[in-house]
Amino acid sequence: MQQTAELIGLFIERLIDAPCPLVFKVWTTPEHMARWLGPKGFSAHAIHVDFRPGGAWSAVIRSPEGKDYPMGGTYREIEDNRRIVLTFRWTGEDDPDTLVTVTFEDRDGKTRLTFAQTPFDTVESRDSHAEGWGECLDRLVAYILQARGEGR
Repeated sequence: MQQTAELIGLFIERLIDAPCPLVFKVWTTPEHMARWLGPKGFSAHAIHVDFRPGGAWSAVIRSPEGKDYPMGGTYREIEDNRRIVLTFRWTGEDDPDTLVTVTFEDRDGKTRLTFAQTPFDTVESRDSHAEGWGECLDRLVAYILQARGEGR
């Protein structure tokens, strides 16, 4: 009997009270990414973005205890203000690359952001990423709302 491996994926959605072009810009611009990339309490630095299909990206997030976690990948597809597909890997880890797809959908002036990451080898790995990315997206939403309030 042949077995098939079940694809373990992560899917997160947020409805953000901001237009797609703004949310897209905050997702793709290093100076904005530094304000939200990483779970709660983390900071981001050394963010490099070659924002084009085939271009590389990298960043380092630092835990509250001072431990650095470098990450990076390659942009596969970019559709301005609508969709980004990129690879993700913790630099120096033996884990395989995952594929991240982020879509930005206009909902009457708000943005429905959908985040998907696949595949994961284990449910535990997926759940760890779910917690981290969930907190990143919470920080992204808070940053955008704060920036809009300040007129940025």
